[in-house]
Amino acid sequence: MRKNIIAWANDRGLVVKENSHAQTCKLLEECGELAGAILKNKREEIVDAIGDIQVVLIILSEQLGIDYDEALVSAYNQIKERKGKTINGSFVKENN
Repeated sequence: MRKNIIAWANDRGLVVKENSHAQTCKLLEECGELAGAILKNKREEIVDAIGDIQVVLIILSEQLGIDYDEALVSAYNQIKERKGKTINGSFVKENN
């Protein structure tokens, strides 16, 4: 799927490093749409927004020359041993 997204973005001239600022703004826009969909409890809009966010992140990663999977693995490696607890629905990491 990632290859299809990158090909789609290339066909439209989106995978250009100079577009990374615009893509970052698009990411924030999509996050706002996700927040609105969650507040309205509209599942179809939530699914769409989560997908849109992934598409934007894949394109942004490509623009910046960052391997999307490598970034995901890096994030997981940082959290996998993290200790803490969930408070009011948010994970609060334990201080060292």
